Amino acid sequence: MIQFPVSAEKQKQLRERMAELGITENDLEERFTRSSGSGGQHVNKTSTCVHLTHKPTGIEVKCMKERSQGLNRFLARRELAEKVAEARGLATPRTEKRDRIRRSKARQKRRRTAQQEESP
Repeated sequence: MIQFPVSAEKQKQLRERMAELGITENDLEERFTRSSGSGGQHVNKTSTCVHLTHKPTGIEVKCMKERSQGLNRFLARRELAEKVAEARGLATPRTEKRDRIRRSKARQKRRRTAQQEESP
């Protein structure tokens, strides 16, 4: 696998997650374009934006969060793995957070309606 400018532990976790989902580097199509936003002259001169496409599913990810192309490549793969997992109906940190917020809002709504029923 490609070496990214992140810790060995993060690279290992990404490799394991991609293997768990059956994503290989051969399944990915990668393109680079110029980023936009903050970063000044650096992002205007270099192609740091990463477009990743997972060929079997057709899922696309575009990442230009950082000024470094290597870091954007890592982040794009992590985002792609999460989207593939969501498409397959597997739990991801994003879905867990969304479910936790949903439960919290439902609990708040129940409390409000109970309070309104108590006070005439």
